[in-house]
Amino acid sequence: MSFILASGIVTVVLIYAFINGFHDGGNVVATMISSQTLRPRYAFAIGAVSEFIGAFFLGGAIARTISTGIVNPHLISIWSLFAALAGAIFWNIITWWRGFPSSSSHALIGGLVGAALIDSFLMS
Repeated sequence: MSFILASGIVTVVLIYAFINGFHDGGNVVATMISSQTLRPRYAFAIGAVSEFIGAFFLGGAIARTISTGIVNPHLISIWSLFAALAGAIFWNIITWWRGFPSSSSHALIGGLVGAALIDSFLMS
């Protein structure tokens, strides 16, 4: 894999991670703040600690499920991975802009499944 292609994929992954953060990040604390159960400062503190603990203890299991448990990694090309990420980014931006509720994880999984289906039809 060339350096330019690898750099492009890493850049797209970082863009997806950033958009995932601002698209889904508020969902962690929205109910606590809107119901006035907690003040925003405490809600954000609880949200930050919970996000860190979840990523620290469960991050590997989630990454393993997405990388091997949903689609066979041998059925998807690097270009399809790029297309899946680009589709998830586009979907997240559109739903955020229009104010529609949406999940970044579901967008990514849908992109991966769609890319794997297209790749499997093209390869056969």
